[in-house]
Amino acid sequence: MAISAIVIVKNEEAVIARCLESVSWADELIVLDSGSTDDTVAICRRYTQHVYETDWPGFGPQKNRALDLATGDWVFSLDADEWVTPELREEIQSAVATAVEQAGFRVPRLSSFCGRDMRHSGWWPDYVVRLFRRGLARFSDDIVHERVIVDGKVGTLNKPIRHETFQDLEDLLDKMNSYSTLSARKMRDGGKRASLTRAVCKSLWAFFRTYVLRRGFLDGREGFMLAVSTAEGTYYRYAKALLLERRQ
Repeated sequence: MAISAIVIVKNEEAVIARCLESVSWADELIVLDSGSTDDTVAICRRYTQHVYETDWPGFGPQKNRALDLATGDWVFSLDADEWVTPELREEIQSAVATAVEQAGFRVPRLSSFCGRDMRHSGWWPDYVVRLFRRGLARFSDDIVHERVIVDGKVGTLNKPIRHETFQDLEDLLDKMNSYSTLSARKMRDGGKRASLTRAVCKSLWAFFRTYVLRRGFLDGREGFMLAVSTAEGTYYRYAKALLLERRQ
């Protein structure tokens, strides 16, 4: 049962080698780039001949493009800032070899924030569907926060994907700006209304939920920083959506 690993990238020269090395055991490795201006593409070509370049339609549509290029019986999707441990590799290969009813598998994800593994704050175990039979699953068409829609039974693996969300605060701010813009567009396209009052209330709730209800305080100072950045990202998402409405 052949496994195709798929990765979408753009300007990921700092992390992409770690990602691709961790899935170099896959029978096929598909990389889809959307206009990198650094050495990302050159690095990817060291690991696979299946490197393609295209435009950027959003996360969901882009991952479906990569999926359409895969030819394996099973597909494993990985983000550029993630990597697979040897233990997870063994579990994936075993699951593929023994699966009977399952059309896909969800995998826990252990994420780090500014160098610290986050065991609380709503970040663990953070199950995501990443392994599925080709032809029985597609990504949603969401431009951000896409998900895998599986036609069939979904099993659960135990070993986690490792995920380095932000290397430093500058990286955090860059991604917060990008993701809040995409999320605001998604809100507008989905017909969600925004207001300044809602932006403030939602951001305060995001901080309280992350730091208190999800016990982010147990993640130390990084837990507090994460709760603040979550609140900020929420505020900017609603504020940007409000401005988009006014422009329309």
